[in-house]
Amino acid sequence: MKGKAALALATWFGCGYWPLGPGTAGSLGALAAAWALHRWLGFAMGWHAALAAVLLLPGVWAAGEVARRRGVEDPGMVVVDEVVGQWVALAGAGAFTWTEGAAAFVLFRLFDILKPWPVRAAERLPGGWGIMADDVLAGIYAALALGAGRMLAANMFQS
Repeated sequence: MKGKAALALATWFGCGYWPLGPGTAGSLGALAAAWALHRWLGFAMGWHAALAAVLLLPGVWAAGEVARRRGVEDPGMVVVDEVVGQWVALAGAGAFTWTEGAAAFVLFRLFDILKPWPVRAAERLPGGWGIMADDVLAGIYAALALGAGRMLAANMFQS
C-alpha cells in the first residue's frame, strides 16, 4: 500500500509515464490542477506557493521512496518535483491568464533544463530532497522572472 501511494504521488497520478518527456507532462498536469483549483474553487495565484509548500514533504517522501525501490537516483517517471516547481513558478504570475500560464510553464521548463546555479547543485542533496530541491529553485527563478517581467511591462506602459 505504501509503495502504491508513493508511486501514485511521485508520478503525479500517471503523468510520469508519458513516454515523450515525463517532466513536461508533469508540469502540464500541475497547470491543469492549478487551473481547476483556480476556476472552480477561486484559488488566487499566491495559493500556488502554499500548495507547493504543502506538497513538498509528501513529494520528498514519494520521490525518495520510488527512487530507492527502483534503485535509480532520479527516475524519469518521478514528476512530483515538476508539479511543486511549476506551482512555485505560477505563484509569480499576476493572474491565471493563458499568457501568464504559458509564460510560467516556459520559464519553469527553461530553468529546470538549464539548471543555473544553484539549481544544479541542489540535485546533489540526498534522496528525495535532491529530486525536489532543483525544481523548487527552478520554480523560484521562474516566479522571479515573471514578476520582473510584469513590473517592467507596467513601467513601460505607465509613461
